[in-house]
Amino acid sequence: MPDSIRLVTPDAQYPDDGLIEREIAGPDTVFDIYRERLPDRLPDDVLAKADGIVVWHEMVIDDAFVSRIPKCRVIVRAGVGYDHIDLAATGAAGIPVCNTPDYGTSEVADHAMALMLVLRRALVVYHEELTRDPIGQFVTGFDATHTPLVRRIRGRIFGIVGLGRIGIAAALRAKAFGMEVIAYDPYASPGLEIATGVRRIANLGDLLAVSDVVSLHCPLTPETQGMIGAEEIGLMKPDSLLINTARGGIVDVPAVIAAIEAGRLGGAGIDVLPVEPPRADDAIVETYRNLAGSPIAGRLLLTPHSAWSSPESAADARRLSFETALLYLRDGSLRNLVNEAFLVDPR
Repeated sequence: MPDSIRLVTPDAQYPDDGLIEREIAGPDTVFDIYRERLPDRLPDDVLAKADGIVVWHEMVIDDAFVSRIPKCRVIVRAGVGYDHIDLAATGAAGIPVCNTPDYGTSEVADHAMALMLVLRRALVVYHEELTRDPIGQFVTGFDATHTPLVRRIRGRIFGIVGLGRIGIAAALRAKAFGMEVIAYDPYASPGLEIATGVRRIANLGDLLAVSDVVSLHCPLTPETQGMIGAEEIGLMKPDSLLINTARGGIVDVPAVIAAIEAGRLGGAGIDVLPVEPPRADDAIVETYRNLAGSPIAGRLLLTPHSAWSSPESAADARRLSFETALLYLRDGSLRNLVNEAFLVDPR
């Protein structure tokens, strides 16, 4: 083991100087903490000395980045999704890539349910109308035509795409509301549906066709990229909800907006976008800027990739990601390896 271990975080998502990380690592670890989005803003000499990289979600790790980290022995994603990391390039360079899937599970599942509840119970509509006239709404009563998504939740079908940690957590919450839970996941172990008490569906289209709420909990892969587009939305019930707290690239957002506007989809709760932050000319930006008073007000709910967020979850992500990096750098033990298929001669 070298005299010291050097860990670089290029896009830290915390305001302090690595208080949690330093407590975990001890005195033999050197930290280089940056808050950048662009790799060219990172010093070459610092990257060249890095034994490990702990990356969040804003820095792309591609072939060019890999060429700048000749000493790096491990890259750890402080989070679950790793579609911004080139698994083939890192694997070819002999750098294991690990993620941190065991943080934020409760928060993301809670957020998915919250999006469903806010839409189904018209909370935003009630809030906005009471803000305009807090007395009149009680005198005259609310206008039910303003709350077209309100439905009894008990007995409805909650369809989950991706029966992993978060998908299972969402399933348990939906069952607590008295919903029937079905799931589509061709990669989930046989029998998992028995352990979780859900009904497994063999075909995505069949799940979309019968679900009153579709909640996405799968990773972004070449297979799931654009998986929910206009054709798939066309299979859904016209009053159903689509909830995405997974990855933005799974869903064709303009197609979702068009379907809501045309009455082919009841509504959508979206926490993640294909490009973050969205561009000024993205359809979702223009739609959301003009949402108040529009025909789809109360039908579209956007949150800023915040499903994972809580002080507890953030602390877990920081602790677990550095534990994972140090476990390999000190002991040679890998956990949550995600580029095994590409990994050649690990460093």
